[in-house]
Amino acid sequence: MRDTRNGNKRPTIKDIARESGYSKTAVSFAFNDPSRISVKARDQILKTAERLGYIPDPMARNFSLQRHLCIGFLLPQMVQYSLKNPYTLEVIAGIGAVCEKVGYTLTIIPPLHKSLALAVRNAAVDGLITLGSQIEDDIITVMHTRLLPFVMIDGPSDESTSSVNIAEEEAAYRQMRAVLDHGHRKIAIIALASATFAIGEESESVSSRRMQGYHRALTDVGLSLQDVERLVSECTLEDGRQAAGEILTLPSLPTCVVTMSDIVAIGCIVAFKEAGIKVPEEISVVGFDNIEQASTITPALTTIDQPAAEKGRLGAKTLFSIIDGTQQESVHLTVEHRLLLRDSLVKR
Repeated sequence: MRDTRNGNKRPTIKDIARESGYSKTAVSFAFNDPSRISVKARDQILKTAERLGYIPDPMARNFSLQRHLCIGFLLPQMVQYSLKNPYTLEVIAGIGAVCEKVGYTLTIIPPLHKSLALAVRNAAVDGLITLGSQIEDDIITVMHTRLLPFVMIDGPSDESTSSVNIAEEEAAYRQMRAVLDHGHRKIAIIALASATFAIGEESESVSSRRMQGYHRALTDVGLSLQDVERLVSECTLEDGRQAAGEILTLPSLPTCVVTMSDIVAIGCIVAFKEAGIKVPEEISVVGFDNIEQASTITPALTTIDQPAAEKGRLGAKTLFSIIDGTQQESVHLTVEHRLLLRDSLVKR
């Protein structure tokens, strides 16, 4: 391979060995396992490499180490949705902070040709973190076949797989209970796209666990899910606006909209304001996540605080402990959540 800067051939390990007087094996140790040679030898080899302008080929180095020095993050939705959700971005930031400390890179993995299993099969990573996905059997099969460790954030309960979650059902119960305690009975729920409204149907998705919480809270006051309006939405501002548009076509407006995502709640607030509907005077809105924008929008959003970046950090630390062999058993971490009452929810 030619150096495009000066037309000269790029230096190789063989060149460094010849110039430094050490073997190619010693040169390899200097970059990949310096404890196996003397400090003097390593210093001389590195000085020679710097003088020649040598930069190790990362693919060759990773092959020598039998690691990619990279972990993957499986997007919970298609790219056009996932990266528009601030909650997802905060989780990624938490993962990235840990990667930076341990010297790993982070690869964002969307579905490949609409297939997550194919994406996992082709991912050049040492481990994976999933977010909110109800992992299909074919994906798990690929990960097990590749002996690829993985950690689930906001994923289904699985005793054999390490995970980081909040108490989803309890958090949703508290969210809905706050709405009911403020006197609201005409309610619309905007759930995540994977939601099922059939209570008792077996599903461990985040949406289903939150729906169980809503059901419990409604039952406390003699209502059920059949007594409220129910919609689903992707987690983007625009999808929140579209869901609000559907609510505005109802014969009578609900007094409160309960969402499973702050960015969707914010989209609703924007759409209601554009339609001349006052928030919260005419319609209250509550969210879930406590993204940064939740406290800056007017009115400030009542929401469930779940620390997204901390989830990312814990997920990454857990994955690295599995990769380096210090964690043998699966661990299940539960992060604390809080109900934050703000101006977007008022009494009826």
